[in-house]
Amino acid sequence: MSQLQSSWEMHQPSVAYLPDTDMETVAASTSLPDPAGDFDRNVPRICGVCGDRATGFHFNAMTCEGCKGFFRRSMKRKAMFTCPFNGDCKITKDNRRHCQACRLKRCVDIGMMKEFILTDEEVQRKREMILKRKEEEALKESLKPKLSEEQQKVIDILLEAHHKTYDPTYADFTKFRPPVRSNASGRGAARSSSILTQDLSSEDSTDLFGSEAFGTFPEAVEPQMFSNLVLSEENDESSSMNIDFSHLSMLPHLADLVSYSIQKVIGFAKMIPGFSSPSGSSLPRDLAAEDQIALLKSSAIEVIMLRSNQSFTLEDMTWTCGSNDFKYRISDVTQAGHSMDLLEPLVKFQVGLKKLNLHEEEHVLLMAICILSPDRPGVQDTSLVESLQDRLSEILQTYIRCRHPPPGSRLLYAKMIQKLADLRSLNEEHSKQYRCLSFQPEHSMQLTPLVLEVFGNEIS
Repeated sequence: MSQLQSSWEMHQPSVAYLPDTDMETVAASTSLPDPAGDFDRNVPRICGVCGDRATGFHFNAMTCEGCKGFFRRSMKRKAMFTCPFNGDCKITKDNRRHCQACRLKRCVDIGMMKEFILTDEEVQRKREMILKRKEEEALKESLKPKLSEEQQKVIDILLEAHHKTYDPTYADFTKFRPPVRSNASGRGAARSSSILTQDLSSEDSTDLFGSEAFGTFPEAVEPQMFSNLVLSEENDESSSMNIDFSHLSMLPHLADLVSYSIQKVIGFAKMIPGFSSPSGSSLPRDLAAEDQIALLKSSAIEVIMLRSNQSFTLEDMTWTCGSNDFKYRISDVTQAGHSMDLLEPLVKFQVGLKKLNLHEEEHVLLMAICILSPDRPGVQDTSLVESLQDRLSEILQTYIRCRHPPPGSRLLYAKMIQKLADLRSLNEEHSKQYRCLSFQPEHSMQLTPLVLEVFGNEIS
């Protein structure tokens, strides 16, 4: 059983009306808007007629519902009231029904105007307008794209899978072989400083795998490699290998980190609906084990690069994974055997991905779509993989339309898919550089069996 197989197996308030309240709809009165926020919403509003709690501006004055109805009835009936007392009654909430004359006088005194009262025809038209607007809003709401219950369930499963396989505290990093940073980082580090300073205007830092941490780092186990896992005999002497291999002090630590990250990607993939777990009637079968392994071997580094974006910071272009010991710089990665042919486009990729400001839901969907790519080498049941990927792509597009507000949602899906294309190029360069490392006996022995197996063979 191979190391990958072994890891796989483990793994608005209502109003209380008074008795004399006019039980009309809102359409029966014309209420002016509050003058440009003159009133604090948290301060109780008082009826200018009787002192009761006011509900807004009615017929040009701040009143309660009771006095609003009283004024409207009085004006429509052209009522003539006489005060039985001295004509100067003090109107209160409790006695407002005792003297209609003084109550009406008070209404006029605070500015209530009969010109603001709607006729019965105007009331009906206003009611019809309100009803029509409500119907239009209801229709518009019904036409909005919505996540189905099944789609939301898939998102919830992927979120849970990510949370179970990603520890934002990076506590397990202390279990790796410790990072050793050499003062002399060789030609690769010198080149990294010059290129990225020009291109990104900062001292760039990275651990492209630095954010994958959760659970317990497994003890080293010597695996039996896959029979079809053949390391290329070709030693590429291209400019990408312009590295001083005598200074790879960070290789043991980063090899442990990458090996650990691969296992977390495996754990995440196993929980993708349709990949290896029960998936419901819409997905009649899961992927065969051979296809699962083929997909994982081809996509592992891409998913690691996607996940590492969570620890990437635009301020200093670093992957910060807890303490300063685990704050990774470009020079750290060159001391693990990687050159700028990988690191420069990798940092640009991380910057672009960070600036998309993806929701966590979009992030986990993108990772799952990345894994379920039917064109990966070695995949047999391409139609099933394609159907699983199409399902996730549809969920992602629906989520963006429903939940991601503009302007961030503009062309977001297309931009995310372009990121997957960028990852393919990064994947190929990463594979080439790891193979070159594996041909150096003094360095290949620092790599874990899982890393050698997953990245050792050529990715076409």
